[in-house]
Amino acid sequence: MKKFSWRTAVLVSAVVPMLALSACSSQGGRAPDTGNAAGGGQVASTPKIKIAMITHAGPGDTFWDIVRKGAEEAAAKDNADLLYTSDPEGGRQAQLIQQAIDQKVDGIAVTLAKPDALRDVLKKAADAGIPVVSLNAGADVFRQVGAFTHFGSDETVAGAAVGAKLASEGVSHPLCVIHEQGNVALEARCAGVKSKVPGSEILYVTGTDMTQVSSTVTAKLQATSGADAIIGLGAPFTQTILKAVDSLNLRDKVKIASFDLNGELAQTIVDGKVQFTVDQQPWLQGYDSVDALWQVTRGGFKVGGGQLVLTGPAIVDKSNATQVLKFAKDGIR
Repeated sequence: MKKFSWRTAVLVSAVVPMLALSACSSQGGRAPDTGNAAGGGQVASTPKIKIAMITHAGPGDTFWDIVRKGAEEAAAKDNADLLYTSDPEGGRQAQLIQQAIDQKVDGIAVTLAKPDALRDVLKKAADAGIPVVSLNAGADVFRQVGAFTHFGSDETVAGAAVGAKLASEGVSHPLCVIHEQGNVALEARCAGVKSKVPGSEILYVTGTDMTQVSSTVTAKLQATSGADAIIGLGAPFTQTILKAVDSLNLRDKVKIASFDLNGELAQTIVDGKVQFTVDQQPWLQGYDSVDALWQVTRGGFKVGGGQLVLTGPAIVDKSNATQVLKFAKDGIR
């Protein structure tokens, strides 16, 4: 994984107005639809466009509800039809991209968790003259697959931030729980942790089966007496990890940290059950991706200047979790 340098020119994504929309889900809470969100301040005198967003969302992962909510709000403003689909398997994600090309969409926003599976089909999008942006996963490869910018967090830097914070609290043997094997963004997070805490250990679980997540984490904690922290790489997985730790009465011995955020996780941080999480602001990733595609179709404006547009990382701990909680409950953090 290429190391990120803070000397490299980057753009930090600006905070945009956040209007509450009805809760939604991808491959977990509700079936994908093809309509844009109702309401929002639609921009006048712009032609209707069609934008496809294809993510690697797995069933039940609330993180993607937040991404989708931001995308839907931008689509409402930009007079765009949003075609949202997702699949955690790289080959099927490529098929969804091909479907979007066949539908002659005006722009594609895509996550690059498994970029090798998407290279060929994204070249077809370029050949068809369809602009592409990436979001969430793929900060180090987006240019290689033809995206003109990427909205997200540098995952290696985010992982290093977690590792540094845990090291400052005396942690020496954390377990980093990867819920989707082969996902380059998740691997980068754990690599970042290990760069600051060499005693880190990776634990792979099947994120689509929370019962398996719980049993695997429980078994590992029982077999690893030296583990002094455990890190979930997404809010729903951290909640399951918390229950496993509690079932073994290890709360006083094993610190719990997380990546990403939802209302339930924010509350556990307020309550002191989880030490902290790293927020990459998924609502903003969804919103900015759609808005950037609208800008390029409207006037050829390419947000980002070919650089990574950062939406994180930001540490949320007990010192600021109460302030974040309201927005998390509204589904926009």
